[in-house]
Amino acid sequence: MEQLSPAERAAFVLHDVFAVGFDEIAPALDRSPEAARQLASRARRRVRDGGRRGPVDPAEHHRVVTAFTAAATGGDLAALVALLDPEVVWHADGGGVVHAVRRPVLGALHVSRLLRKLTTRWIGPEQPLVPAVVNGEAGAVWYAAPGTVGGVMAFTVENGLITAAYVMVNPEKLGHLAAE
Repeated sequence: MEQLSPAERAAFVLHDVFAVGFDEIAPALDRSPEAARQLASRARRRVRDGGRRGPVDPAEHHRVVTAFTAAATGGDLAALVALLDPEVVWHADGGGVVHAVRRPVLGALHVSRLLRKLTTRWIGPEQPLVPAVVNGEAGAVWYAAPGTVGGVMAFTVENGLITAAYVMVNPEKLGHLAAE
């Protein structure tokens, strides 16, 4: 159940456990009844499969992450939002050493607002976000200053959209990384 998005979990529990109809669930999730039905179906499938998601084509993963990096670097918020799944979850770890969101940010609207702040404040010619291999997949590295790694981003991609982002900005965990 931990692997489910909040909306998937709510639709699944309300419908499958408490027998609430999708017409009643939809307004609570700010979705259509069809979308609520799809959330419950996806949740049911993930629970049945033990939370495992299918393998992602590495080329698709690379394409999506490269597009995300280009949009973030170019300040194209509309392109960034277009790459986000409606149920995207943004995780960050500052380790209490640097400022980072304390709790996961849920949903494309909230993540896009966060991205607007991050891209305008922290990404630029002296602070680039560049594609990199992170945990064996396409990801990104952000340089806080020339030669200084400020953060590392890893992504989960499904159906051509980013469903989760994992951001490490804790300098104690980044010190071992080589400079650009």
